Amino acid sequence: MIKNSILFSLTANKELTEQVAKLLDVSVTGVNVNHFADGEIICEPTSSVRDKNCYIIQSTSAPVTEHLFELLIFVDALKRSSAKTINVIMPYFGYARQDRKSKPRQPITARLVADLLTTAGVHRVISFDLHAPQIQGFFSCLVDEITAIPLIASYYIKKNIKDIVIVSPDHGGANRARRVAERLNAPLAIIDKRRTRPNEAEVMNIIGNVKDMNCLIIDDMIDTAGSCSAAAKALLQNGAKSVQIACIHGVFSSASKERLLDGTFEEIVCTDSISLPEYMVGKVKVLSLAPMIAMTIEHIEGGLPLSSVYDIYNNNK
Repeated sequence: MIKNSILFSLTANKELTEQVAKLLDVSVTGVNVNHFADGEIICEPTSSVRDKNCYIIQSTSAPVTEHLFELLIFVDALKRSSAKTINVIMPYFGYARQDRKSKPRQPITARLVADLLTTAGVHRVISFDLHAPQIQGFFSCLVDEITAIPLIASYYIKKNIKDIVIVSPDHGGANRARRVAERLNAPLAIIDKRRTRPNEAEVMNIIGNVKDMNCLIIDDMIDTAGSCSAAAKALLQNGAKSVQIACIHGVFSSASKERLLDGTFEEIVCTDSISLPEYMVGKVKVLSLAPMIAMTIEHIEGGLPLSSVYDIYNNNK
């Protein structure tokens, strides 16, 4: 089903791409990514892409601007080389937090990035757990948003933790946490917080019972870990037995290291949508998105529904 397709990796997700290629029984096609002396980037495929369906795996994670421009430049190269379709698999969509104007004179950078990708020549974007689902509407090309919630829930179903309660770190993530709670048949709690400034939050209340419970915080991403650290401490102060955290996107900025590794969290889990920084390697349990990405490519090429991508985890519902 993928005989007319080519799989590429730029610099953000090389290990993940190799895993996907192994599952699809294909080779990753070569890409030359070079920089001029002034930092200018040039990206080009090493083989012909004429009339081929091209799949590029590239998260726009740190360094965000460099990874984004690599992607835009490479898409332009494919378009000018007569590729049949250009499909971008973006496990992590950077700039997604800038999806609205929360005060005057702010940009909506998520829309800008969507416009840049479409203008460059992208036919389809496949991403995991966008910060806000409405970001799909920013794109003029096809968009498939895949969720890693079944993967994460499956991991905890197998762990069979007793007295577990699923915790959303804020009201906005309640639906995400509820989907995990439903799969684990567990109660739900919500942290009522107030964000004083970017990357800083103050816990106001805890909605739900956490006393003598093992708490599992579910979030879409961990960046500086300020919010989840404050939430974990509030849970423990309110009688929780233990706190674990799972997220889809492990951004793990340098400020997160001290907060995450101070002994507050019993376990930290994330997916491989972003390559781990060196200081977090071995400290985090990583769940691979490769099976879902490989199946997504197969289903797109075969004209099959993407909803069945989750079937590999639904047996544990």
